[in-house]
Amino acid sequence: MNDFSHQQLISENVLFRFLISPDLRIFRHLLFIAFIAIVLYNSTSVIASPIAVFAYFIILFYVNMYVLVPRLLFRNRSIKYCLSVIGILVIMAVCGYFFNPFNKANGLNIPLFSFLTALLLAASSSIKLFQKGMMDKQLIYELEQSKTVAELEQLKNQINPHFLFNMLNNANVLTKKDPEKASQVLMKLSDLLRYQLYDSARDKVLLTSDIRFLEDFLNLEKVRRDSFDFLISKEGSLSGVQIPPLLFISFVENAVKHNNDVTKPSYVNLYFDVRNDELFFKCVNSKPALKSANNTGGLGLTNIKRRLELLFPATHSLLIEDDPERYCVTLTIKLRAA
Repeated sequence: MNDFSHQQLISENVLFRFLISPDLRIFRHLLFIAFIAIVLYNSTSVIASPIAVFAYFIILFYVNMYVLVPRLLFRNRSIKYCLSVIGILVIMAVCGYFFNPFNKANGLNIPLFSFLTALLLAASSSIKLFQKGMMDKQLIYELEQSKTVAELEQLKNQINPHFLFNMLNNANVLTKKDPEKASQVLMKLSDLLRYQLYDSARDKVLLTSDIRFLEDFLNLEKVRRDSFDFLISKEGSLSGVQIPPLLFISFVENAVKHNNDVTKPSYVNLYFDVRNDELFFKCVNSKPALKSANNTGGLGLTNIKRRLELLFPATHSLLIEDDPERYCVTLTIKLRAA
């Protein structure tokens, strides 16, 4: 059972919630007591002392559920558990022999008595085992979720220094070649960092805000390179769509970094389309005539692939096409209903 189906089972199945929810514990006990009372009320013809039989069943049920099962069965002491149950039954039988709660005139209803005893033992053991199993699954799920959240935060935080390093490196080069452009780069860079520090700290941001961030980033590159151009196409109903922050920057940064061709114009084209509860993103960039000797920078793509696996484990598809003249990334994400 995967994480989603496990959570859905707990939240939607009324029986499971009734059996494991701590908030409903008192109702479970009241239901059990009412069940025993109804059975004994309908068996008064063979019971001389209903209170004694009631006490017998209550003691048997709760001693098994809260003492024997947790201390023995949960600790894999099956033999001791069986011997303890047998011992309790023997003690109960001896007490019943000297103080017979059943009506001797009508005889002891052994089948009914044995059935109820076996039923209570099986029910108390099964309920406790089921509760433990579900709580263990819930604990595992929460641990996996917290691990996933921690890994996502780590991956998202790795994007910031990676991106900042590249931008500062560009500004450093421009400072020597064109101080005026370097000043423009640093001003735009401050806007980008403001978005990263404040807006991207949230779990979700507006898709339009993230696109604006990408546009500022590409404008920054255009200031640095006269031969660079870009296009951002937006179609469909983008308004109100929320996504994890900085979801596309690694693709765009990679596209910019690896199409720096001094012999011909270079470009990066971004396409966004939202329809039928799906987000389509495409990033197309030109490739230089000569491959750069610096092929580093795979960290960003590795991070974003891992983020996609964690954020959209079964609801995304990623296609990367590496053609001789262009590099194309196509990402499709199924948008979850709010």
